[in-house]
Amino acid sequence: MIKVNVKVKNKKVYEIIIKGHAGYDINGKDIVCAAVSTMAITTINNIIALEETIDYEEKTGLLKIRVLKDTEVNNKLLDNLVRMLEELSCQYPKNIEIRNEV
Repeated sequence: MIKVNVKVKNKKVYEIIIKGHAGYDINGKDIVCAAVSTMAITTINNIIALEETIDYEEKTGLLKIRVLKDTEVNNKLLDNLVRMLEELSCQYPKNIEIRNEV
């Protein structure tokens, strides 16, 4: 199962930690893992291309996104990422779990 930990302060996302594997299918054919990876990497690339105000760490089975500077772009794109992950979680509740920390 993919576990997503969303850390929020003052109603703004300041860190997202994505860990694990969905287990929907074998590695390389898992559509849930592919969807999560695509959403997260696209969000990271967009933020970096626009303003470089985040830091991220990527390892096998782990992706951490940290906000370095609070901006409107970060807020909108990270909120969008969380909403997309929540929608995916509704479709695949056995494969992705989202936890919000305030």
